Amino acid sequence: MKQTIPFTKPQKNWLMLLLCCIFITTCAQAQQPDEELTLQKALQYALKANQDARKARLDQENAGYEIEEVRSGALPQISGNASLNYNPILQQSALPGDFVGQPGTTLLVAFGQKWNANAGVNVSQALFDKSVFTGLKAAKSTQEYYRLQAQLTEEQVIENVASLYYQILIQRQKIAVVDSNIKNTTRVRDIITGQFENGLAKRIDVDRTKVNLSNLHTQRQQLLNQVILAENELKFAMGMPIQLPIVIPAKDRSADALGAAADADFQIGTRLEYRTLTQQAKLLEFQKEAYKAEYYPSLSLSGNYSYQGLGNRFPLFKGTSQGVNWFDYASMGLTLKIPIFNGFATRARVRKADVSIRKLNEDLSKMSLSLNKDFENAKMQITNNQLILKTQEENAALAKEVYFNVMNNYNQGLASLTDLINSENEMTESQNNYSSALLDYRIAQIQLLKAQGQLKSLLVSAQ
Repeated sequence: MKQTIPFTKPQKNWLMLLLCCIFITTCAQAQQPDEELTLQKALQYALKANQDARKARLDQENAGYEIEEVRSGALPQISGNASLNYNPILQQSALPGDFVGQPGTTLLVAFGQKWNANAGVNVSQALFDKSVFTGLKAAKSTQEYYRLQAQLTEEQVIENVASLYYQILIQRQKIAVVDSNIKNTTRVRDIITGQFENGLAKRIDVDRTKVNLSNLHTQRQQLLNQVILAENELKFAMGMPIQLPIVIPAKDRSADALGAAADADFQIGTRLEYRTLTQQAKLLEFQKEAYKAEYYPSLSLSGNYSYQGLGNRFPLFKGTSQGVNWFDYASMGLTLKIPIFNGFATRARVRKADVSIRKLNEDLSKMSLSLNKDFENAKMQITNNQLILKTQEENAALAKEVYFNVMNNYNQGLASLTDLINSENEMTESQNNYSSALLDYRIAQIQLLKAQGQLKSLLVSAQ
């Protein structure tokens, strides 16, 4: 039989209070709206979660370990060794019998002991090795190269995320335009339907407004699908789980700051592409110096200490009575290596490195022209898109004014339904053209920031 646990009255009161608190907290969390994803938050999230950005930071971290690896060549190298050998059959050597007073005979004598144990430690220290010190400088330069690569990857992430973010804003703006048109067309449909019911309009007029309204709903659904696809692309570029919902604010808060940030001048030294290539040129110079280091002699100090045991018994104990003799020995020495001739291999490697440096200098010259071209093109695009945006804005305002004038004339019987539908389509087209021009203008601003090496200013200005 199941037994229930009785609660006292104070316990029941505390239990009810606890349940109420849990219920209120749950309801508050459920009603709390999701936090808006501004451009700045999107960029900050992407720099932390994007896989390419994280890989670039891992390369930068790995460069530090490369420095440690190269530095180890300039530090003492210590190793220990131990061995245990058993010789069941000792090798015999032939000796002339003259040693034992038996001239003309040959004696076979076994040398050595059946057991041989040895333990020791070896130490070496490079006193002079130009290749090691050159490699250490190259490793530090490599770390700087990967640091620049990480920053370049971050700029690429910022450019991609910002472009996708503005595409979503423009798509949502187009949806707002369609919603407004649906509202106006619904009002016209209701008016024509009332006129038809009173015998003042034709059935075909009602059907035409319904068809137009249906097309607007279809267009709205297509735009919604495009927004969902664009949001998924944005989340992918940010490194965010696709299933995680996001809320994009309706107002573009970063527009003014974006325009202000695009006023900086062009300096090629601010472009990470150029700085990265310049750092790569330094690495090639170090590679050339490393090859030249092969011409230099190297000097190293070495020493070892060993402890050895010999005997015909297992070398566990020490002493003649145990049949085992243990003794130690040590040595120290200097080793000087002087390269004399290697078939001109070093000379060939130095010349190959020099050719690589000259090729990279050509790449630097080409990149300089390319970056200057990108800057001039970005400035031209900004100017052109400003003019187009202003024209489309004026055109959209004029089309809207024409539409309402035609609607007023239609209500007074001074315009046909065809004129009204045509003016509505023209207004929709002009508003979409304005949205497209606005997107082109935002993308042009991003490209100008990229050309100026100022993309990271979006992290501060996109608030």
